[in-house]
Amino acid sequence: MVTPDQVREAIQSSLPDASVEVEDLTGGGDHLSVKVVSSRFSGLSRIRQHQMVYAALKGELATEAIHALALNTATPA
Repeated sequence: MVTPDQVREAIQSSLPDASVEVEDLTGGGDHLSVKVVSSRFSGLSRIRQHQMVYAALKGELATEAIHALALNTATPA
């Protein structure tokens, strides 16, 4: 199990300017909804943006600490 704070910290260590919102969808800690807003996504496809977040969470995904991840990425308005 991973906490929302651990997920937020993992993403922000890879994307220091990111604003990250993490919601535990089931209360079990392994089904999460994550919204990431970062200027580093500017000019990148949605797929590439998601790949950057997946890379930041590769350890949690590989160990199945995160079983399901609903991901929403955007650039700052």
